[in-house]
Amino acid sequence: MKRRTLLGAALAGAVMTPALTAGTARAADPGPSVTRRGTTTLDSQAIFFVSYDGLVNNNSFQKNGLLTYKGYQYAVWYTADRNAVVGRRVLGSSTWSTVKVGHTLRYNDSHNVISMGVSKVDGRLHLNMDSHSDGFTYVKSVAGLMDNPAGLSWTTSRFGAPQSTLDGLALTSQFTYPQFVSTPEGRLQLSYRVAISGNGRNALAEYDGTKWTNLGEWSSSTGTYTSEHGSSTARNMYLHGIDYDAGGRLHSFFTWREQNGAVMCNGGGITNHDTGYVYSDDRGRTWRNNAGAVVGTTGGSDKVSVTDGGLVVDPLNPDHSLMNQESQATDSAGRPHAIISYVPGRFGQCTTNYVTDRTTNGRAFHVRKNASGTWQKTEIPVPLNSSQRTKLVLDKYDNAYAIFPFGRIAGASAASGHTDWRILFDGSGLNAFGEVVIDEMRVKADNVLSVMYQEKSSGTTPSALHVVDFALPA
Repeated sequence: MKRRTLLGAALAGAVMTPALTAGTARAADPGPSVTRRGTTTLDSQAIFFVSYDGLVNNNSFQKNGLLTYKGYQYAVWYTADRNAVVGRRVLGSSTWSTVKVGHTLRYNDSHNVISMGVSKVDGRLHLNMDSHSDGFTYVKSVAGLMDNPAGLSWTTSRFGAPQSTLDGLALTSQFTYPQFVSTPEGRLQLSYRVAISGNGRNALAEYDGTKWTNLGEWSSSTGTYTSEHGSSTARNMYLHGIDYDAGGRLHSFFTWREQNGAVMCNGGGITNHDTGYVYSDDRGRTWRNNAGAVVGTTGGSDKVSVTDGGLVVDPLNPDHSLMNQESQATDSAGRPHAIISYVPGRFGQCTTNYVTDRTTNGRAFHVRKNASGTWQKTEIPVPLNSSQRTKLVLDKYDNAYAIFPFGRIAGASAASGHTDWRILFDGSGLNAFGEVVIDEMRVKADNVLSVMYQEKSSGTTPSALHVVDFALPA
């Protein structure tokens, strides 16, 4: 697809219109609330170093750093001596059991996170870790470990040896951002980036219980993007997530990052621009824009490109320090929601220092599709006070929760059309460093929001890593 068009002026206007639709919420449904249940400690001395303004144990783009499956919760992190470990506990228990999986962190790079996935077809736990535009390490458990946790001991022997391939499948020598997602049939897919920031492509691999298959790349790094300042001919599509809804549709919000800084008003900013959206109804084989037109084929010659029409659902130029890889979710009706953040125009039309300007004036916004199919956007009235990312969760009533840096939580009700955002928990007492990791699966499993965070430290002094649990409306 070659033609680039933003959604028309009418849709662009609709993006800025406050939400007025209650969606599927009923008057009797409760609004958002969080009730703190307690905090457990994963590691009193977890590795700590600040890189790219973040921590390797708490980068919010991990999918998943914390997950729940069949009554047990699992967490991954690096210890002070750089060992990769997996912990598990019975839901509600205060005691975690941990095992080392035979790998040590190579570099002090916060990109080199550990991500988990479950292949439901054979009950294995999969880990992908320690990569930033280079090779990765992959570890998988024995079959059935996730299906019978009470009956199988939690020991290192339950995990295979670390590998530099997916059971012999070599994907790329420049690998970053592993994200696991389970298909409705129980297969496991791995989303990842090929190549480098500013010149990279998204790709998918799939595990069917027997072997891994490389489905191929589906986004393009080529094409010309032109701003009012200049042009760029290479870029990377950064995903806010990749998620199946209850009906089997695969959703992904994204932003583009241009390679050429000439598109910015000032070299101290960041070249991210526009919030886009695509979806797939065939398990990620083909990708469609908001209007339903095919704009890319995974592994094919036609990939999703910056020049494709109908991709952008919230236009924004590269002058506002738009965050990449923020957060997304789907509601009970399969409608997509996202959190994005940037420096609004009322604070100026040109950011000159990405970290400082976002920390001082950055704001988060809730972008979603309503029942009539219109994109709507609401500013969340909570200053970021951070350059980092915010996570999004929807409860069983479709109330929305934004989990900000430092563990602050805001909520908005479905009944209001997600316009009544307010602080529910101010993060006091956590001493959290910044970004947090959430357990998406536990919200669905038992209506509890689990948040993994690491305490502030200095230099490379290890600090405590915790999980705090909040009950959501019953």
